[in-house]
Amino acid sequence: MSVLLARPALDVDALTELVLGAAADAATWSPLVRFAESGRWWTRLAGDECHDVWLLSWLQDQTTELHDHGGSSGAFTVVSGALREVRPVGPRLTATRLETGTVQTVAPGVVHDVGNPWQARAVSIHAYSPPLSSMTFYRRTDTGVTPIETRLTDGPEG
Repeated sequence: MSVLLARPALDVDALTELVLGAAADAATWSPLVRFAESGRWWTRLAGDECHDVWLLSWLQDQTTELHDHGGSSGAFTVVSGALREVRPVGPRLTATRLETGTVQTVAPGVVHDVGNPWQARAVSIHAYSPPLSSMTFYRRTDTGVTPIETRLTDGPEG
């Protein structure tokens, strides 16, 4: 009789290693990249019961909206172009420009928005552990952010 043991979730350091390893393998991901005027495009690069890795593309003004990743940790790296990440800090939103090669980590429950406000196209690689299963979306208020909807998901960013 064999016993299946659940693999532990990866921490943000391990997820950082995953996205950097995937980014270094441009021969695998670059032929897959597509851009869609209708919204962000994505495809799954790898995954198992412990984690998933996604390739995303971004045209100008494509964004995720303020959201969290439920109980999942995340890490992402920009492999082409630049992205902007916004996080609430009290009643304000703080924005960070993420250039090619930048890695950003996201702990479970952290609220953020990622988007491309610039004309140049962008591509990023994201990893989550455990694999995404739900996301909560938020609305900005005078005092911070408030949840407006939780969605079940099996894909990146809702």
